Amino acid sequence: MTGGRFAPSPTGELHLGNLRTALAAHRSARSHAIPFLVRMEDLDRVTSSIGHEQSQLADLAAVDVDHDGPVVRQSERFDLHLDALARLTDAGLTYECYCTRREIREATSAPHGPAPEGRYPGTCRDLTDGQRAVRAAARPPAIRLRSGHEVVTFTDAVAGMVTGIADDAVLRRNDGVPAYQLAVVVDDDDQGIDEVVRGDDLLGSTPTQILIGRLLGLATPRYAHVPLVVTTEGERLAKRHGAVTLRELASRGIDAATVRDRLLASLERPGPMVFRPEEW
Repeated sequence: MTGGRFAPSPTGELHLGNLRTALAAHRSARSHAIPFLVRMEDLDRVTSSIGHEQSQLADLAAVDVDHDGPVVRQSERFDLHLDALARLTDAGLTYECYCTRREIREATSAPHGPAPEGRYPGTCRDLTDGQRAVRAAARPPAIRLRSGHEVVTFTDAVAGMVTGIADDAVLRRNDGVPAYQLAVVVDDDDQGIDEVVRGDDLLGSTPTQILIGRLLGLATPRYAHVPLVVTTEGERLAKRHGAVTLRELASRGIDAATVRDRLLASLERPGPMVFRPEEW
C-alpha cells in the first residue's frame, strides 16, 4: 500500500499551523487517490493523553480531514522500533551516549565548537571501555546513530533540491523508549507511507531520517515540506500567541468551515502564512 499521513503529537490542542499542515497532507493524498492515515506520535507518555488525541481527531473532522483505517499510536509499536534498533546495532551503526541535554547544549553553543549547525558534537562516539564504564555509573545511556556525517541529497516537492548532513541522532532515549527519529522512519515504512507532507521545520532532520531508512534497507518516501504559519515577526506560530485553536476562534464567532477555507486558500500562495490576530 502507498499512502500519505498526518502524525501529530497528542500533547494539546491543534493550532492553525497544525491544521494547515493536516489540510495540505490530506489534500495531496486525496488528489493522488492514495489512502490517508492518522498516526499519533505519543512517544512522550508524560504529556500525551487520550483526551488530547480525541480533541485533535475532533478538530480534524471539523475541518473535513477524514482518514482511512484506524488511528495508530506509536506507543503501541515499540517492538517494531526496537527490532530496527537491534538491526542497526548488530551492524555496528550505533553507540551509547551518556551526555545530558545541558552538556550537549554547552558543547554546541561554544564558540568555534566542533558541531556546526547544531549537530551532536560526538562526545561519546569513540569512548574507551574505561570511559564508558565511568559514565555508565552516573546515568543510563541513550543510543545514537553512528551516521558518519554522511551527506544526503533529496528532492523536496516544495523546497526543491536539498542537501544536508546526517546527524548522530538519538535512536533510543536513556529511559529505554524509542526516539522520534527512528520511530517515524520505521512507522512510515511499516504503514506503507510513501508521501510525507509536513511542516518545513522538519526539513533539517530529513537527511538523517533518509539515512536511517537506507541503513535499514527501506524505501525513501516522497517529501513535501510545507511553509509554516508564522507571526508578523516571522516567529513560528504557537499557542501562546492566542486565538489560534478552533475552540478559541469559535468563541470569537469564527466557525470551523471558515477556518478550513482560509487555511486552504493560504496553501495556494507561496511561502508561509502570516497570522495577524486582527484578521481572525
